Amino acid sequence: MPKEFYYFIAFIAGSGIAVQSGANAQLRLLINNPLITALISFLVGTITLVILVLTTAHKELPTAQTLTHIAWWKWLGGIMGAFYICSVVITAPKIGAANTLGFVMAGQLLFAVLFDHFGWLGFNIHAVSPMRIVGVALLLLGIYLVQKY
Repeated sequence: MPKEFYYFIAFIAGSGIAVQSGANAQLRLLINNPLITALISFLVGTITLVILVLTTAHKELPTAQTLTHIAWWKWLGGIMGAFYICSVVITAPKIGAANTLGFVMAGQLLFAVLFDHFGWLGFNIHAVSPMRIVGVALLLLGIYLVQKY
């Protein structure tokens, strides 16, 4: 697959985050509890993934032995996903979708550059360069402008 295909998938995933934030914020208004709202969101996602795995990848399920040998920090993805959903459910109704996602993007961008620079969490190393710093600064400036105006 060409890289542009993966860029497109990432772009669509970003639009999905905006939809997810709004849908979960509205769900929270009905449920009136951010943790229960996040649980419902994860439950719907889990059911969706179970259906997809059972229909497309059921022969590739890991063994119990494989699961017990996974390093503790590799489970952080699920924990951080739960933290993200809870955070957005709490913040989006208070500060709006653009502000919430702007700050989320700023955090993602800054930490992604650090992870790339140091190769943390198994990422290939992409050293911070002057042009990367300019790119990050321009994106952060754009986020700031969206927040401010």
